[in-house]
Amino acid sequence: MTGTPGTGRSPDGAAFIIAGLLVAFGAVLLWDASLIPDKGGYAGIGPAAMPKVVGWGLIALAAATVAGAFKGRLAAVPRQNPVPLLLIGAGLIAQIALLHPAGFALATGILFAATAAAFGKRNLLLTLPLGYALAFGIYGIFDGLLRLNLPGGWLETLVYGG
Repeated sequence: MTGTPGTGRSPDGAAFIIAGLLVAFGAVLLWDASLIPDKGGYAGIGPAAMPKVVGWGLIALAAATVAGAFKGRLAAVPRQNPVPLLLIGAGLIAQIALLHPAGFALATGILFAATAAAFGKRNLLLTLPLGYALAFGIYGIFDGLLRLNLPGGWLETLVYGG
């Protein structure tokens, strides 16, 4: 499973699947970046520069993953715990469902608390109000300073106006 040379064991098959996905994502980024008009002006750097850097970086990471699979230098896969992933997924679903009816601050506060619980902080009396406060502040920055509209609920309307 480790792919160590000289032991007769084959390279880790998951590494090749991961490398293939990395190449695919990198290729999509490079293709998409080629469609962006890249008029860099005097600096020579335009809007397509960063997608190209990330695309080539993903392809380089795929090559390193394949090399690691052949050399047996990949880390052992730890036992997976699905509970954190389920908590974050449930928080994201709740945020999407509550975004328009409840507003950005309340919906995102729930996502914050679910994510904190996934990382081991399960004290909802602490994480829920903290999530509300952070999301409310973010709403204020986006609405007041940047003039970008996020879905507002009764709380945002009460404080920031309609």
